Amino acid sequence: MDSARLDDAFLALADPVRRAIVASLSTGSATVNELAEPFAISKQAVSRHIAVLERAGLVTRSRDAQRRPVHLDAAALEQLTEWIDRYRLQAEAAYRRLDAVLAASPPKKEKES
Repeated sequence: MDSARLDDAFLALADPVRRAIVASLSTGSATVNELAEPFAISKQAVSRHIAVLERAGLVTRSRDAQRRPVHLDAAALEQLTEWIDRYRLQAEAAYRRLDAVLAASPPKKEKES
């Protein structure tokens, strides 16, 4: 995932409404009306949130007769997870090295007063 796409995805996920929409879509596709139900905001506002998620490549829309379901793009989320995991694994390796150094160091004796 290129840097601009990564920025767009994280900016899109910075909003709690959009995160809730992504969470809802993780269980299956839904229409704007279905996605708007739990929110105290207009359907137009939910549509704008979906448009942000769509521009970030996190969701797609299709046409099914009169329905326009919104779908989560699992591959895009997997790319975000891979990016995060790369740095998580590096940090874990650094902590393991630190743990090994600390375990190999002799314990310091406390000075008596």
